[in-house]
Amino acid sequence: MTLPIETPAVLVDLDIARRNVLAFQAYADRHGIRVRPHIKTHKLPQMAELQLDAGAIGITCQKVTEAEAMVDGGARIKDVLITYNLLGEQKLARLARLNERVTVSVVADNATVVDGLAAFFADAGKPLTVLVECNTGADRCGVGTPSEAARLARRIAEAPGLRFGGLMTYPPADGAARVQAFMSDAKRLIEAEGLEVPCITSGGTPGMMQAAEAPIASEHRPGTYIYNDRSLVARGVASWEDCALTVLATVVSVPSENRAIIDAGSKVLTSDLLGLTGYGHVLGRDDIRIDQLSEEHGRLVSDGQIGLQVGELVRIVPNHACVVTNMVDAVHVIEGGAPKGTWPVVARGRVL
Repeated sequence: MTLPIETPAVLVDLDIARRNVLAFQAYADRHGIRVRPHIKTHKLPQMAELQLDAGAIGITCQKVTEAEAMVDGGARIKDVLITYNLLGEQKLARLARLNERVTVSVVADNATVVDGLAAFFADAGKPLTVLVECNTGADRCGVGTPSEAARLARRIAEAPGLRFGGLMTYPPADGAARVQAFMSDAKRLIEAEGLEVPCITSGGTPGMMQAAEAPIASEHRPGTYIYNDRSLVARGVASWEDCALTVLATVVSVPSENRAIIDAGSKVLTSDLLGLTGYGHVLGRDDIRIDQLSEEHGRLVSDGQIGLQVGELVRIVPNHACVVTNMVDAVHVIEGGAPKGTWPVVARGRVL
């Protein structure tokens, strides 16, 4: 592909992204699962609206400012779940303003967060919906047992200004059985106390095609699926043809017959390894390894002659697409094999 684009650049193939979105939406529709995609992968209102057009019920964000950027930029974005423990008056003030504009839900896995939310929203005109985050094996955030989930659910339900909204988890890739077991027990305990469990939301791209194996979950939150990346190809979840995001780079030096240098380093390709060796896959060149990154240089090596020339363009599937999105001000959108334009990454750097 010959593209009149200055490098290094992040390219997004809209046709592939749309195909990826529709494929999972079709699976979810067959199994009666609501889709609430995580926008951390693309950070683009246009992509969120594409997902909503396909049938998603809303979006997932990590931070309040990220949610603000998405709502400001997307007319159809009206329902947001923020899957993060939120602390501090400034964040809660922003959250309250957002809650007045659209439907907002948040999560909590401890009493300190719940009590802070309650203190702030007690006198708010609109209650805040709060879900209990549960640890089903990923060992990040989340209460550790169904009984803890039930206790925290009761605390939310009894707190002024809050509404208990259900249960949330981010399981490991092979975690469907654990989600089913944990959430079934938690739901039973919560309902025994006279509370309804309106939603059970699970997530993740690696295990999304096994989401139906945990039928207790009514909702799924895939993120990377819209673009895919090298880590998902390595897992067997996607193929290179399913990778919508690539980095376009120029060869700036060929100092030896088996080594070349490109103008994309850690500021574009990300230093994330995710258990892999090397920093991306050069499309069409399985023999090349990206074995070293500095900030502005990427080193390509081959066991034989590398066969690249100064000025030549290469396209790279990064290890982790989500991080790459957050490194650039805009992405170059490709549709029908031709440049469609640039889209500003409006939720880039929204970490508060």
